[in-house]
Amino acid sequence: MPSDTVQLAMDLIARPSVTPDDAGCQALLIERLEAIGFRCETMIFDDVTNLWARRGDTAPVLVFAGHTDVVPTGPLERWSSDPFTPEIRDGLLYGRGAADMKSSIAAMVTACERFVAAHPDHQGSIALLITSDEEGVAVNGTVKVIEALAARGEKIDWALIGEPSSQHRVGDTVKVGRRGSLGARLLIHGVQGHVAYPHKVDNPIHRAMPALHELVRHEWDQGNEFFPPTSLQISNLNAGTGAHNVVPGHAEVFFNLRYSTAIDPEHIQRTTRAILDKHELDYDIEWSVSGYPFLTASGELIDAVRAAIVEVTGHPTEAATTGGTSDGRFIAPTGAQVVELGPVNDSIHKIDEHVDVAELDLLSQIYARVLERLLA
Repeated sequence: MPSDTVQLAMDLIARPSVTPDDAGCQALLIERLEAIGFRCETMIFDDVTNLWARRGDTAPVLVFAGHTDVVPTGPLERWSSDPFTPEIRDGLLYGRGAADMKSSIAAMVTACERFVAAHPDHQGSIALLITSDEEGVAVNGTVKVIEALAARGEKIDWALIGEPSSQHRVGDTVKVGRRGSLGARLLIHGVQGHVAYPHKVDNPIHRAMPALHELVRHEWDQGNEFFPPTSLQISNLNAGTGAHNVVPGHAEVFFNLRYSTAIDPEHIQRTTRAILDKHELDYDIEWSVSGYPFLTASGELIDAVRAAIVEVTGHPTEAATTGGTSDGRFIAPTGAQVVELGPVNDSIHKIDEHVDVAELDLLSQIYARVLERLLA
């Protein structure tokens, strides 16, 4: 028989909660959490369902944060089994969301159940912040819940996010921060015309190439103790009418910078404009920040997480800031200490996503030990 954690993970995976559809996952969580004294509040913003569940009325507040939504499955015929029919094979639990991140949520709930049973009068407060908007545009999920909590004076002290942080075995890596994400849409203007009359056209592709080359090769910073150097990647380049004998009038370029705390987005924007102006481009550029960098270099939370991992697994952990954005970018600005700890991330967003069954119980034990260290 599967353990409580594994069974709950399977029950969650069986709900096809592709962003932003929660598909009843949070209702299942509410049933479990209310049974152990949590006050559960459903917060709906537009088409996104969020859950704020809290046990206790005093500080400090330890929040388990996560998301019930998952990415689309991709071609069903390439899966070894139905992605929303969880299946255990050779000690691995398969299904969409197994690693990212329904197993983490299951481990959070069972950890809370064990901790509350042992410490019904625990210190401070335990909370869960669960959204169904993390894998999407992330505008009506955690960010809106954080705004609502701030408006009524609820403050988070520690946030443990269940993102799949581990590399080879559960707990070998935790995320103590994330890089910022700055995107740009660059529109370069030229003069359209016939390719046979180059003196009558101004080819925006040709004009763009030297400038783009310099942007890609530019050293934005050297990173720091916690973050790698800032990097720029061109993700899309669109131009042309579809005809081979027409010089386009415009070229559109999308690029993104993942930047560290060693630099700020204003500096990036000024430097980019200086490079574009140096190459005498006629252009418009639009910027969008989808997340600012954050870092929890030290504090009670990271100390408790490190100690809990050693106690449960017998192995130390390494701190990292790599990977994409997470909802930690919305929680960290409130002043909360934020750490991400979850299962191995090797199969996230892939066909046949899976997680090691044995490691789910270890993850639940680690979460419970963090509760013991901070609130017992």
